[in-house]
Amino acid sequence: MRQDAGQIEGSPALAPNGNGAGVLAATAVGAGQAQASVSLPGLPSLRLPTLHVPQALRQPRAGRIALASIVVCLLALVLYATGGPTVLTPRSNYFFASWEAGPLYGLLSGTHVGAHAAGYALSGLILIMLAAYGVALAALRTLSTRMIVACIVAAHVILLLGPPFQLTDMGNYLGYARLGGLHGLNPYTHVIGQEMHDPVYHLATWLNLHSPYGELFTALTYPLAWLPLPVAYWIVKIVTVSLSLAFIALVCDCARRLGRDPRYAAVLVGLNPLYLVYAVGGFHNDFFMLVPSTAAIALLLGRRDRSAGAVLMLAVAVKFTAVLLLPFLLVGARTSRRRRAVIEGAVLAAIPLIAMSLALFGLSLPNLSQQGTLLTPFSFPNLFGYAIGLGGGAPALLRLADVVLVLVVVWLVRRRGDWLSHAGWATVALIASLAWVMPWYVIWVLPLAALGSSVRLRRTVLALTVFVVITFLPSSGKLWGLAHFNPLSGSAGQSSLNLQSKLSSYP
Repeated sequence: MRQDAGQIEGSPALAPNGNGAGVLAATAVGAGQAQASVSLPGLPSLRLPTLHVPQALRQPRAGRIALASIVVCLLALVLYATGGPTVLTPRSNYFFASWEAGPLYGLLSGTHVGAHAAGYALSGLILIMLAAYGVALAALRTLSTRMIVACIVAAHVILLLGPPFQLTDMGNYLGYARLGGLHGLNPYTHVIGQEMHDPVYHLATWLNLHSPYGELFTALTYPLAWLPLPVAYWIVKIVTVSLSLAFIALVCDCARRLGRDPRYAAVLVGLNPLYLVYAVGGFHNDFFMLVPSTAAIALLLGRRDRSAGAVLMLAVAVKFTAVLLLPFLLVGARTSRRRRAVIEGAVLAAIPLIAMSLALFGLSLPNLSQQGTLLTPFSFPNLFGYAIGLGGGAPALLRLADVVLVLVVVWLVRRRGDWLSHAGWATVALIASLAWVMPWYVIWVLPLAALGSSVRLRRTVLALTVFVVITFLPSSGKLWGLAHFNPLSGSAGQSSLNLQSKLSSYP
């Protein structure tokens, strides 16, 4: 993530205007100048519309305050979470060991705050982070690479010291690992509830669900089963945080290859509040997918096509959603010879991965079907179904969303233009089609928005970030209740709640 000294305080390398403000800074929530022209090899020039941002938000002081605010808010969240059982840490009312809390355990144990007051306070901190994120993007040109890197690293270190935040799957990762590696039960045909005498049972949230995680990720977690649970827990945390930093570095490297300012990529991705609070703070395995998928982009940009195809298969073996990038890699390869190399690499990598899956798990596959029928209140299919009187995301509506997704991807693949932006729009369409949407899903599209040339894509991602932050705030449920608005109150929503209750309890 380092940058040449001549670029640190100057404009991005891509099409600067007369005032030295680069295109990427100009599109970061209006952080740049009024007009800019983008010229990419093989792409038409784009004219950016005039964007108006208060001058005060583009000053160096505003940028520094924004970065400091993000770090301070994260520190406050971690200190609160380590003080004892809280709404921030799942299942902490049932089980909350000092090794789970981390080295800061008990520093605020004497502070007692009511549940409602705590929810509003935590929501306020996340909203402050969201506002600071916008200011950091607006003041991007005034921020040095060193300052941005220091903020991102500090944020990761702080999050590493605390327990996993809301909506985490950490206990499930360890549960499935011990189910197969220690107890000899196939996690794709058995459930965590069948190891109820294992201490990991108290950390897991999906007790009656066959594993939805990819075979490569599951295989990688098996060695953790033979370690003491606290050691395995901290290994997952450290590896996840390290992969997150590697992912940001890869995005910045791709930005350099495209002639973009890597500071923009670092801020857009690495300081997004959903990225920090839910993805890194929840220690999610999406980074095991994002590192190889982003590496595939970097390899393709470096004309190492066969390696790009092979590395992408590693991402697919962690989470199948990464396969969405493959057709766009083929478009980015441009020539038939390079496309053949990408396909060859993908096939050569898929063969040992399939053999590994068959050896460890037989013909069993990740359980994506049940999870795909669950609804979150503010997923787009559920909101649409609720609005038109279907009771939420009805099965027929979900099938229609899948068909629309396929049509959108085909249309985007056939379009001329920036393949990275098109891959980003396809990922937005994927998120919009899902019935079960979690906050960290937004990080799937962040690198593509940072690297692509589409201003509309970046604005859409920022709007999506605001929407998801607001709907997943710790106090949001209380606020929607006061407004008598419950998107899960319909027939489809109630069916989803019943299934969710069945899958989270055992027997």
